[in-house]
Amino acid sequence: MNALCRQTTVILLSLMILLGITPLRAQDDGNGDEYITVSGMVRDQKSKKKLEYVNIAVPGSNIGTVTNSDGEFSVKIKNSLLAKEVQLSHVGYLNAIIPVNGSDITDVVVNLIPTENLLEEIIVRARDPRYIIEEAMSKIAVNYSPVTNMLTGFYRETAQKGRRYINISEAIIDIYKTPYTENVERDRVQIYKGRSLLSQKKSDTLIVKLLGGPNLSVYVDIVKNPDILLDKEMLPYYSFKMEESVMIDKRPQYVISFTPQAILPYALYYGKLYIDKENLAFTRAEFNLNMDDRNKATQAILKKKPFGLRFKPLEVSFLVTYKQRNNLTYLSYIRNEVHFNCDWKRRLFATNYTINSEMVVTDSETEKVNSISYKLAFKPSQSLSDRVGDFMDEDFWGAYNIIEPTESLESAVNKLRKQKQ
Repeated sequence: MNALCRQTTVILLSLMILLGITPLRAQDDGNGDEYITVSGMVRDQKSKKKLEYVNIAVPGSNIGTVTNSDGEFSVKIKNSLLAKEVQLSHVGYLNAIIPVNGSDITDVVVNLIPTENLLEEIIVRARDPRYIIEEAMSKIAVNYSPVTNMLTGFYRETAQKGRRYINISEAIIDIYKTPYTENVERDRVQIYKGRSLLSQKKSDTLIVKLLGGPNLSVYVDIVKNPDILLDKEMLPYYSFKMEESVMIDKRPQYVISFTPQAILPYALYYGKLYIDKENLAFTRAEFNLNMDDRNKATQAILKKKPFGLRFKPLEVSFLVTYKQRNNLTYLSYIRNEVHFNCDWKRRLFATNYTINSEMVVTDSETEKVNSISYKLAFKPSQSLSDRVGDFMDEDFWGAYNIIEPTESLESAVNKLRKQKQ
């Protein structure tokens, strides 16, 4: 795999001066199925700490979402499913169940029990962690979907200048995924509906745009797109170490950390891989772009900036999770965070920026799946905030599941909305 191929799989940023903002009109919601809503907060039973990225699922269905950074969640369940419960699972915790009786459940507090003392003692130190990863890679064809899937996802991206939000975009997306025996060349994303809000302050004329953001669901699926992390040719460039095992969804996991051990023309990653001990499926990946060489890190993420603007990357991190259903493993959640600062030459102070983007798979279909045409597909060169409409309708998403906005995000939306009135 050459450096050019590798760089095309990295999320690209484009810095540019915006001269005007023209929101587009979003589509109407065509989903009229009646549903109930189950909402609440998840926290650690011992510390009472609010837990983020907890998986929320409806057993027997493909419906799901995750908790936000405040530990809050809301899941919409179609009445036609006749669901009996909602299941909550998180790395290092026992699963929890919320009984469902056909009516709304709100403000429920769920305390998850840590599993530190409940893990069975399995001796794995003698096994070569790289060998375990290679075994898991060889089992991708049997552990992941052998057929085409059409996933429904919720995607959100935000841009912050310091602590203040200057760009918020959201979308319901369709994700066409070919079988995991194939590469990602034919996988595509289409925007079904979306909305966006941009700051009108003159000081925010420097807007950071995330190009191809919704395509996170294609390019950062590390199992299906090995160019990101799981390429056999790249394994010798990393050092691997076995870490303490954890439980995910009642199943013990190998945890293998990795760090670069070679100097290449482009930046590598460091992080952790979680592998199911029973079937050797990759269930979770946490990884960061190596910042030892700032120039290489900049080349990996920055595509365009105004002349005279100095750009310094601080952190680029990824979280990818998968969940098992019917003896197969499916993509569940992706999160990307980019921290950097910018300053103009001859100015004393730099400005810190943060780009957050996340995608959760909320439903999926394997029957009568049609591909997404190239004309309708979201392109890597496109920016979501340029393609979607404005935050106006409280019931914009209808029966579609989303990631609940955090309190700070809700506050930012209200402030930005007042500026536009």
